[in-house]
Amino acid sequence: MKQIGIGTRDSKLALWQAQWVKDFLTASYPDIDFKLIPMKTKGDKILDIPLPKIGDKGLFTMELEQGLLSEEIDMAVHSLKDLPTELPEGLGLSTYCLRQDPRDVFLSKEGILLKDLPEGAVIGTSSLRRRTQLQYYRPDLAFTDLRGNLETRWRKLQESETMAGIVLAAAGVIRLGWEDRITEFLPEETVLPAVGQGVITIEIANHRSDIRELLQPLNHIPTELAVRAERSFLRSLEGGCQVPIGGLATVIEGTIKLKGNITNLDGSVVLETTEEGLDPEAVGEEAAAKMKLLGAKELLADIRQQMVDNNYNVRGGYILA
Repeated sequence: MKQIGIGTRDSKLALWQAQWVKDFLTASYPDIDFKLIPMKTKGDKILDIPLPKIGDKGLFTMELEQGLLSEEIDMAVHSLKDLPTELPEGLGLSTYCLRQDPRDVFLSKEGILLKDLPEGAVIGTSSLRRRTQLQYYRPDLAFTDLRGNLETRWRKLQESETMAGIVLAAAGVIRLGWEDRITEFLPEETVLPAVGQGVITIEIANHRSDIRELLQPLNHIPTELAVRAERSFLRSLEGGCQVPIGGLATVIEGTIKLKGNITNLDGSVVLETTEEGLDPEAVGEEAAAKMKLLGAKELLADIRQQMVDNNYNVRGGYILA
């Protein structure tokens, strides 16, 4: 029997996502043996440093991509929001699975809504995007860096004497069956999601047309169009996963509608724009051009300089590992 290796991070959520892909493929191709191959990435190993200080280029993907290039694995399953917009030469995205809820959720220790938290309440998050947008929404909140897989973050919240709650991606919480732990879904007007949030994607070597063909039934075209626009927006702004940029697109009757924003590091300034059209890359590029007219280049330059001043890992306009 032919065997095909599916690469994945070894966290509980990543394994759930890879198993979901494996189950679909096994049901579709019973004559092929699909095997999960878990790998630990740099982002999984370094848990005592804030994400922006490590950098984001391949933070949760590099080991999997090396496995693809060496043919140790035949495909790699990712959370799309973890993937840099520029992939290594020879690799590409073959599949964008149907998007789960793209929003962020608030998990409150005492069941208190975000708007009702007392002044100075502490929120745990490792995301600059979440922190800065929440600071804009409620400047009185305080924040603490929170790293680790979802189970670790939930445990740290329960053990903490200071944290009032944590913010996570709804998709991951739902996939782990934690709906009962969600205090509230955060509307995009409060926290605009990360580019690609809620989407499972599959990366392959470009020359593997056999794998691309196998995966075709898993691809969801509206999801693909939406996230290609989001990633085009991020790429055109020369932003990375750890820069406080949000982006969310929807597709209605073939028309792509994209909303994007950038927040400065203290949450006092938010630039927002919208764009719509039929071509995903063009929609993203045009939204980024609008943002630049609003002062995005200057705002991003200031953000990067502040990050350098605070020993964040920035080089050549990009945050790098």
